[in-house]
This record gives sequence, C-alpha cells and structure tokens, in this order.
Amino acid sequence: MKSRVFLGVATLLLASCGGTSAPANAQPQDQPAGALVPPISANDYTANQLDQVLAGSWRSPENKARDVYRHPKATLQFFGIRPDLTVIEITPGGGWYSEILAPLLRDNGHYIAALIKPTGEGEANRDRSGLRAKFAADAEHYGKAQIVEFDPKAPSFGAPGSADLVLTFRNVHNWVMADNAPAMFKAFYAALRPGGVLGVVDHRAADTASLESVKQSGYLPTHYVVKLATDAGFKLEESSEINANPKDTKDYAKGVWTLPPTLQLGDQDRAKYQAIGESDRMTLRFVKPEAPAAASSAH
Repeated sequence: MKSRVFLGVATLLLASCGGTSAPANAQPQDQPAGALVPPISANDYTANQLDQVLAGSWRSPENKARDVYRHPKATLQFFGIRPDLTVIEITPGGGWYSEILAPLLRDNGHYIAALIKPTGEGEANRDRSGLRAKFAADAEHYGKAQIVEFDPKAPSFGAPGSADLVLTFRNVHNWVMADNAPAMFKAFYAALRPGGVLGVVDHRAADTASLESVKQSGYLPTHYVVKLATDAGFKLEESSEINANPKDTKDYAKGVWTLPPTLQLGDQDRAKYQAIGESDRMTLRFVKPEAPAAASSAH
C-alpha cells in the first residue's frame, strides 16, 4: 500500500508524462543565482502532470472536445488524484477517462479498469467497449494499465484494502436500474484502504424527485446516491458543482440520453439539445473511515 505522503516531488519531475524535465537546482529566469526557490508542492506537481496528459496526442479529438462538459482536471483534483496512487475505475466504457488516468498513473501509480465479466455463450473473449484493443494498440501509454473483470451480481475488485481511490463516472444509474447498486457500493468499500476515497459522478435529478419517477430516465436524486454510499459504510466528505449544468431541464422523453453525447432523437431538435450541452451532474467525494484505534489493555 502506497504512503499518503507524496515524497520526492521534484525528483519525480524527471519521469513526467512526456514533459521536459528540469535540473533539480534550476532557478526561475527572473531569480538571481543562489536565490531560494519554493519547493514544488504535490498539488502543483499533480496539476502539471494533468495538464500534460490532457494535452496528450493520444487522446482522441472527440474526447478532448468533451472536456468543456466533463471538466476532467477539476474533477480529478476534487477527488484527490495523485500520480502515485492505485486507482480503480469502474466500467470505464470506451476509455474516456482511461486516456487520462492510465498515462497519469503509468510511472508511479497503478491504473485498474474494472469491466463487467462477459456472460453467455460466445462472449468469453468479447470486449464490447473495445478497451482491451485500445490498450493493446498503444503500449507506451497503456502498457502498464490493468484490466480486471467482475460479476455485477457478486462484485469484487481485487484484494481488500488495495486501492487508494475508486472512481465511477455516469454508472450508478445503470446499477440502480439493474437493482445491484448496494452490492456495488459494498464492493467499493471493501476494495479501498481505510482513508481511501470513492469518487462518484452521475446525472442529477431534482432533489424533490422520487426514485421511482426518474429511475428509467438516467437521472438520480443526490440523496439516494449518498444513501447508497453511507449504507455501505462511507462518509460523504464533500460535494461539488464542478459538473453542474443549470440549462438541463431533466424532463425529456428519452431521458438523459436525449442530450449530448447520445442525442437519441437524432436530428429532431438537435440544435436545441446541443445548446443545452451534457447533463447536470452530481460530483460526490466519499471516504472510507480510518480504522478506529485499538483500545489499550488495562494493566
């Protein structure tokens, strides 16, 4: 298990994701020789690495175009990302966030993509998202990424307490529709070390909406998602409006899939839905409580 203390930040600059390293004793150009240079903080180092990865040539133009809606830098910083963490991303789909996380964690951390185990005849070697092919085609950026499979009816994500950060983007509504959300959150709790973080982003229903009224729309009430996590043992540490969209009226015939990127209605009112943009989303950071200190024995 990796330490929470981010040591040797200046040294790690030498291993940046495609960036140009500078000598450890380099001075800013406007500083005289011998002047003290403030140390590079872990937050600054992470921000620099994120900037380099987000600008990476391996990211598809289509994915980069969605940064304006998904706010990856601010979102990942809110969740406490660092390049030395072990991170499990749950059902990453085609790898929108994999294009960011896998290269970011390549040298000093560990990126794990958790995919649903194929079921049924003929699916043993099938990867509907194409994530395996994506990783295999670019070993430079994805060669150290790991893929694990899980059974959504009895999920498990590796050794208990092995992850620093579990992330899930726009997936909780799928588990709610499949009636396996409580089991998923319990598995996240088991996978994380004490003090580890669960980061959740999902489509946000109106606070007054009942679960049954929105369950099939892709939107979820925030209080319901919080309950799923707290019932599993997590504590809500903070929520953020990073991924809010006040233009989203949440009242579409085809649910959230009416909006980009799906645009399920095709050309019908396409300009209207493109002007709204992607959905209004909750962004929640939960923490697995530290284990309580053992009571000292009486003497």
